[in-house]
Parts: sequence; structure tokens; C-alpha cells
Amino acid sequence: MPIASSDKMAAARGEDALSALMALVRADLEACNRLIVERMQSPVALIPQLAAHIVAAGGKRLRPLLTLAAARLCGYRGHRHVALAACVEFIHTATLLHDDVVDESALRRGQASANALFGNKPSVLVGDFLFARAFQLMVEDGNLEVLAILSAAAATIAEGEVLQLVTQNDTATTEAQYLQVIEGKTAALFAAATRIGAVVADRPPPEAEALDAYGRNLGIAFQLVDDALDYAAEQERLGKTVGDDFREGKITLPVLLAFARGDEAERGFWRRVLEERAQAETDLAAAQTLLERHGALRDTVERARHYGDLALQALSRFPDSAERRALADIVAFCIDRAR
Repeated sequence: MPIASSDKMAAARGEDALSALMALVRADLEACNRLIVERMQSPVALIPQLAAHIVAAGGKRLRPLLTLAAARLCGYRGHRHVALAACVEFIHTATLLHDDVVDESALRRGQASANALFGNKPSVLVGDFLFARAFQLMVEDGNLEVLAILSAAAATIAEGEVLQLVTQNDTATTEAQYLQVIEGKTAALFAAATRIGAVVADRPPPEAEALDAYGRNLGIAFQLVDDALDYAAEQERLGKTVGDDFREGKITLPVLLAFARGDEAERGFWRRVLEERAQAETDLAAAQTLLERHGALRDTVERARHYGDLALQALSRFPDSAERRALADIVAFCIDRAR
């Protein structure tokens, strides 16, 4: 999937959207970053050392940005959203540390993963520490609804990851099961991150539901694009080894589409490489050829656009503002990563 000049322009517009959102909440984001650095400190030296490695690895802070912008969209002018945005980032970072161990990933955002540098045991334990820090921040906020939203999201993320483990290497996985996985492991935290913006602003339930729908559909679109990129992008753009999902036998939508549309010989190929994990050096290229032949990557991105449209519809409940426009543009940013 080469990047044409028009695609490069679209990708640049996406980066501009992220920059615009960051500029809109810059003071809040700086305060959030300071709090993240402060709260990942510990007298146990390995904890801040390992945590700093993943925090410094170049993440875009998308989820905490969504919390900050959602609160401002709802007219909130206090400071609670800053600590809650840090809480969201700690939950996200903890799951990354755990996921890289489970997936045996060597790269994270183009750099050596924490488990590759420090080992599996320290990565899991520091992930636990960051989860604990997240819950401390929730308790300090003191709002039971916020605690309920974020704790439920943490549980749902774990359920999504376990379900992915159960369906991994199984070509009989259905699209419904796949969607259940990504709604759990990715979309749940996006939804929580945006919903708490309405809660801290004490907005009525329909607005909280609208922001939940925005975040949830954005998260699904984000993961769909990620799953397409694993087969389509250059390593430098993706920030991880291309074909990781293939090598691990993960069942993602591109694979499900190609499997359903292929002939028996092609389905035999997918069973061999994903279920039996009998992979030759040329099999990733063969898989990419099949995905291209059946339009699987194109249709996965189109599915992402559908969920992006649902996210935009949810935003329509709110009056026009700089925050609403910025959140709408983030939908394009998430999808245009596939260009």
C-alpha cells in the first residue's frame, strides 16, 4: 500500500488535526504531563526507569487529550480533568507493558520495547504499579461515577485481551467475536476517556452517552486501521515490526475477510500459517498478496470510516466550538494513518 502524494497530504492533515487539538488544550496537557512524571516516581529505582522508557517512546497522548478536550467541550473550567487524563494514560501505558509481554513484541513505537530491554517480569510488575497509580488518582478525585467508569474500563480491557488470546490462531473466529475483542481491548478506554469529560462538567446523561459513543466508535475505527496497517505499512511509519499480528497468529478483520472470500486452497494457507503457525519466510508476502487480491485491507479501512462517521454523528449533539471541530478532525487523523 504505497503512499501517493495525495495520501501524504491527507496524512499531513491528520497530523495537523492532532497538533491543533494539542494546541487547544496545551496548558492542560502540560499539567497532565507534569503529573504523569511526578506520579511514576518511586524509591524503587527500576520503576521510574522502566516507566520513563515507555512514556518517552513518543506516544501521542491521544487518550488523555480526548479527556481534556471532552471536558472543555462540556464547558468545564476546573482542574479535575487533568488528573483524570493522567489516570487514563497510566491505564493505557500499563496495558501496553502487559501486551508487549504477552505478544513477545520487540518494538514499541519504533524503539525497543520495555520487555526487550528490561525483561518480562519487570515489565509486568511496573505495569501493575501504573495500574495502582491510576486507581490512586481515581480515588483522589473522589467521584464514584468517575471511579465506576474507569474501573469498568480497566476490567473490560483485560477481558478483551483474554478474549483475543482465546480466539488467537482460530480461523473459525467470527466478525462479531473480533469486534468484541477490539471493543474491549481498545474502544473501552477511548469511551471512558471521553465520557468522564462530561461527568466532571456535571453535564446531563445524554451528553455523557454522546461522548461515550464518540469515544467508543473512534476507538473501534482506530483499531481497525491499526489491524490494516500491520499488513500494509512500512516499519518506520507503523512504529512496530510489520507483520506482528501475522506471526502471532492473531485473527483480525483483514484476515477474516480474505479467509471468507478465498478458495479452499487459500483457506488452507491461512489455517497453516495462523492455526498451525507453520510459517515460511515468504508467507507474510503471500498473505499480503491474498489480502490485496480480495480487497481486505481496503474494506477494513472502509469499515473504519463507517465507525468514524458514527463518532461524528455522536458529536453533533454539541454546539459548534473549537473543541468540537478539533474532536471531529481527530476522527480523520485516526483513519488517515492508513494512507
